[in-house]
Amino acid sequence: MILVEAHDRAALAPLYAGGWDPPRDIRTRVAAIVDDVRARGDDALVAYTRQYDDPAYTIDRLRVDIPSSKHARALVPQEIAAGLELARERIEEFHTRQRPHDISYRTLDGTLNELLYRPISSVGAYVPGGTATLPSSVLMTVVPAKVAGVQRVAVTTPPARDGSVNAAILYACRLCGVDELYAVGGAQAIAALAYGTVTIAPVDKIVGPGNIYVTEAKRQVYGMCGIDGLAGPSEVLVVADERADARLVAGELIAQAEHDPLARVAAVSRERSLLEAVAELLAGDFARETGRGEIVASVLRDRTYLIVAANDREIFDVIERFAPEHLSLQVANPYDFVPHIRRAGAIFVGADTPVAAGDYIAGSNHVLPTSGAARFASGLHTTDFYRTMSLIENSRERMAGDREALAALAEFEGLPAHARTALLRPGAEI
Repeated sequence: MILVEAHDRAALAPLYAGGWDPPRDIRTRVAAIVDDVRARGDDALVAYTRQYDDPAYTIDRLRVDIPSSKHARALVPQEIAAGLELARERIEEFHTRQRPHDISYRTLDGTLNELLYRPISSVGAYVPGGTATLPSSVLMTVVPAKVAGVQRVAVTTPPARDGSVNAAILYACRLCGVDELYAVGGAQAIAALAYGTVTIAPVDKIVGPGNIYVTEAKRQVYGMCGIDGLAGPSEVLVVADERADARLVAGELIAQAEHDPLARVAAVSRERSLLEAVAELLAGDFARETGRGEIVASVLRDRTYLIVAANDREIFDVIERFAPEHLSLQVANPYDFVPHIRRAGAIFVGADTPVAAGDYIAGSNHVLPTSGAARFASGLHTTDFYRTMSLIENSRERMAGDREALAALAEFEGLPAHARTALLRPGAEI
C-alpha cells in the first residue's frame, strides 16, 4: 500500500488506469475457445469442463434440473435461504420501480411520435463459480430480467469437481424463476449462450460478472448478442473525514480486496492521521482475520492507495479520475458531496451502509461498471432488459410541410432515391 498526496498524479496513475485490455495470450486463448464451441458445440463444452472443472463430466450433466421450491430450500441452511428470500424481495421492489413507460404524443399538426419499450426475448445469466460461490449473482441478474418480462432466462455456472451445482445456486434459481440451468462455465459457457449448441439455445443478451476469460469472451461475442458490459476486478473508494472510524474505512478496503488479487482499493481524506490509522490496521492482524488472506495480502501490498487531499476539490478530482465501482461516503455531510459526484457505479452513504449491503440485500444491483467504465456506463438495471422502437406517423399537414426540406437534405447527402420518397408524397411535383 502507499500513502500518497492527491496531487501526485504519477503515483496514482495505476489507480486511475482504466479500460478493458487483457493480455494478448488471454485474447488468443478465448478466441480459440469461442471458435471451438461454435464448431463442435456440446462436444467442446464437455471437453473444456473436463479440463477445468469436473474430470468425469458427461453431456448428461450439462442441463441441470432445478428442484421444486420446497426441496431446493431444504438443501441450504435456514439462514442462507432466508437471506436469499429477503434479497430477492428487495431486489424485485427496487427494480420494479425502474420499469420504463412508453412515450406517446401528438403535435399540433396531428403527427404521432412514440417510443415503445419491449422486453428482450431471451437472456443468458452467467453466475461465477471459481474462487467463490455466488448465489447472489443469480438474484442480481435474473430478478431484473423477470421484472422486465423476459420470457426465457438461462443460467450458466461452473460445476464443482464432482459435477454438482451448489445447493444455494439451485435454490436461488428456483426462487427467481430461472427457466434453464446449465453446469458449464468459463469462456465456453459464453460462447454457447451466444452461438448456441444442440443443448443450449442461443440468447439475445448475456449478463453477469465473471473472471477475465468470461469477460473477454463477452467482448468477443458482442454483436452476435448483446452484453451488459465488461466487468473487471472489484474496486472501492472510501471518502472519509475526521469523524470516520478507521476500522470501518479499513474494513471496506479489505472487503473488496478479498474479491480478487487484481482488485483496486483506495481511501481519500483530508485527515492524514486517519489514513495513518487505516494503514496501521491494514498492516496488522485486522487485515489477516479473513479466510482469504493471500488474496487480501496481495491487494494490500500492490493495489491499495491511501490518498491525502488538501481540500474537497482534490477529493472530487480523485473520484472523477478513478470513477470507482463502489464509492463509500463516510463523512459527516455526505449529501453535500453527492451533487458533485458524476462517476461511480454505486454510492454507499454513511457509516451504517457497508458496501456489502449492496452486494446482497439492499435491493440495488451489484453488477456494476469497473475499470473506469463508470465514466460512460451504469450498473445493471431493469431497462437493460428492454429494447426500444420509435414509431412515427406523419400527418398529411406535416408531410406537406416537410417534403422540400427532407428532399433537400437527402439530395445533399447524395441519396436521390431518398429524396424521391419525399417528393412522391401528395402535393409534390416529380
